Amino acid sequence: MNRRFVLAAALPLLLALTAAAPRKALPHRAPPPPPEIPLADSVRVTMTTELGPIVLDLDGKHAPITTANFLRYVDLKRFDGIVFYRAMHLDWGTPPNGLVQAGLRGDVRKSLKPIAHEPTSQTGVLHKAGTISMARFAPGTATADFSIMLSDMPGLDANPEATDPDVQAGYAAFGQVVEGMDVVRRIWDAPLSPTAGEGGLKGQMLEKPVKV
Repeated sequence: MNRRFVLAAALPLLLALTAAAPRKALPHRAPPPPPEIPLADSVRVTMTTELGPIVLDLDGKHAPITTANFLRYVDLKRFDGIVFYRAMHLDWGTPPNGLVQAGLRGDVRKSLKPIAHEPTSQTGVLHKAGTISMARFAPGTATADFSIMLSDMPGLDANPEATDPDVQAGYAAFGQVVEGMDVVRRIWDAPLSPTAGEGGLKGQMLEKPVKV
């Protein structure tokens, strides 16, 4: 019998067996994450609050880590529904003098990893009236909560000559309110609870938080 004929005759049977054999399931592979959009030198973000809109100009050029972190919360919709919950009124100076604070208030379900600290001595973004700055405990613990200044607050800037490491680091400022300071003022003017808050925060919590 011709060898070529035998192979040709067997081929349909081999194909049939191959077709009938069950296929092994390929391992599931998650699609790769989309590439990150390059961070612009300046990014505009509008926060629409119950009392009106606040437009922020974030400084991606000088404070890229802090700006990118804020934008991640925006893009992931984790800032939707947050509240301004604190208004700090200073005992000195001419009102309005202090800050308002908003964020997730430690909600671990929505909080991302803490970010590296960007001191004002490095960024040059100082705590002037209208500046937005990250709230934190120790340097390098900032996640989602942020403050907006009602007045110049140079005491929050980094002071490399200080002996206290916390004062040396200061807070990470990363942008400026360009529209809506009247809204920030209305939040600051809102009634405060005399009992809410712990420690130094007692008496600084808004009686009715302002929703974003």
